[in-house]
Amino acid sequence: MDDPGKPRSSWLDRLSAFLLREPEDRRELVEQLHAAFERNLLDAEALGMIEGVLSVSELTVRDVMIPRSQMNVIRHTDPIEQVLPPIIASGHSRFPVVGEDKDDVKGILLAKDLLRYFLNPGHFRLDEVLRPALFVPESKPLNLLLREFRASHNHLALVVDEYGSVAGLATIEDVIEQIVGDIEDEFDPEGEDDIIPVKGQRYRVNALTSLTDFNRYFDCKLAEDDIDTIGGLVVSRLGFVPKRGDVHEDGPLRFTVLKADSRRLFTLLVEKFTPTHGS
Repeated sequence: MDDPGKPRSSWLDRLSAFLLREPEDRRELVEQLHAAFERNLLDAEALGMIEGVLSVSELTVRDVMIPRSQMNVIRHTDPIEQVLPPIIASGHSRFPVVGEDKDDVKGILLAKDLLRYFLNPGHFRLDEVLRPALFVPESKPLNLLLREFRASHNHLALVVDEYGSVAGLATIEDVIEQIVGDIEDEFDPEGEDDIIPVKGQRYRVNALTSLTDFNRYFDCKLAEDDIDTIGGLVVSRLGFVPKRGDVHEDGPLRFTVLKADSRRLFTLLVEKFTPTHGS
């Protein structure tokens, strides 16, 4: 019988006791976490966040970055009066400032620094308010990027490919979303950007993309009764809501879950490949 004078243990204490036996590998650790969830030692949201933390080290910047073609930038030579309207309309908080092209990055402009312009337009100089840009390779693991964000106090990084060209950008929100789930932020793709080429035969796809648009884009004929979206089709074919890192193959297409929570999918990585005969 419990001692009424003894404080009740927290869910963290109970979970720690449940995990007292050290798991042999990550797979066994995940199995223990799911068993803890089934015993109500932690809820679905906590389980999803723990799995997100584990998956972050398995993803790279390339997997979550906003591609170069989708970057909103400011030209270094454009008058402030000319760039103010699109800045205000976008609602973004940070903008790469470039010279001749997107590879010639001069620095990062924070929207709040434009307050100086309104105080004294005649003496405002863009060069004086630019912040240094952080550059990271697209192969950098996400957990290391998060550590670099924290150390440098940056919230945005320019992503470069193996040749040193700017391939895109990544924000701290992109990393955190892998842990806590979808966050509505200024860089989330919408509408016509539901399917974004990443590199080679790889595409970042919004799970809410309609099957009609998906089939038209990839020239395929995926269909299932009462299913309207590509995320819904993947869930239906698997028979369960997959977690980050889960893979489903359908003909010449491979679907890898990039972002999901316990209820639905958010983002898929779609790859074209040649199926191995007999597999």
